[in-house]
Amino acid sequence: MGKIKNIIFDLGGVLIDWNPEYVYLEVFQGDRKKMQWFFDKICTMDWNENQDAGYPLQQATEDRVKMFPQYEQWIRMYYGRWEEMLGDPITETVKILNQLLKKPNLRIVALTNWSAETFPVALDRFEFLHRFEGIVVSGIEKTRKPFPDIYQLTLDRFDFKAEESLFIDDNLRNVLAAKDIGIHTIHFKNPIDLRLNLEANAIKL
Repeated sequence: MGKIKNIIFDLGGVLIDWNPEYVYLEVFQGDRKKMQWFFDKICTMDWNENQDAGYPLQQATEDRVKMFPQYEQWIRMYYGRWEEMLGDPITETVKILNQLLKKPNLRIVALTNWSAETFPVALDRFEFLHRFEGIVVSGIEKTRKPFPDIYQLTLDRFDFKAEESLFIDDNLRNVLAAKDIGIHTIHFKNPIDLRLNLEANAIKL
């Protein structure tokens, strides 16, 4: 394996805790089965990812209300209470990020599936986001992981070579897509595992 010179971090699930359960578990009074049905049938992950690729939040909400008018109140909560779904930093991963940022031989950027409309909230809330050399936000670029074009866009924007770059993401689908275009990868599970995998890639913390 070639020497790693660049690290590309995912954000949600790796450095930032985000979970719609923080809103809907209360809405459904602790009924996880009912909440999961809502996520599987009404406000689905595919629907949310469409907004990550640049579709307007208000239009997405109106589209879904038109499809499921009987669930209008719950649907409008998804983006109406979105900030409540945003949890805390994943502290131990942020510590790893800070250690990596001190290494002069590494360039550190981020690549995130995130709506352009909600990302400014994260920028205001999480100071460490401003420490990256740059962040590629899917909603701004009008595409998203796991489509190959967003990985290539990231490499091109920062003048990275795939074989010198390491991508970290908690979504295996996204990891495999990056691997397909020649980027080294780590499937994030937890901060301890991340430390071990970084060392396995000859990156000492």
